[in-house]
Amino acid sequence: MLIKILGSGCAKCNRLEQLTRDAVAELAIEATFEHVKDMDKIMAYPIMTTPALVVDESVLVSGRMPSKDELLGWLKAH
Repeated sequence: MLIKILGSGCAKCNRLEQLTRDAVAELAIEATFEHVKDMDKIMAYPIMTTPALVVDESVLVSGRMPSKDELLGWLKAH
């Protein structure tokens, strides 16, 4: 599973990455993380605001912080 955090490196982006890492660890699944900070690369995705979470090239959320339960559900589904 490839997980990308799209964002400039702000506090919300870093928090989303940490929450997602915690959820991956809780589910004991294999995942590779990439924090995409380059605006040209971020704009290649159909999002309007950051932070955004992309799993295996599918945008799961953007512009808000998901709950831990939401993250767990999305990651289980992938």
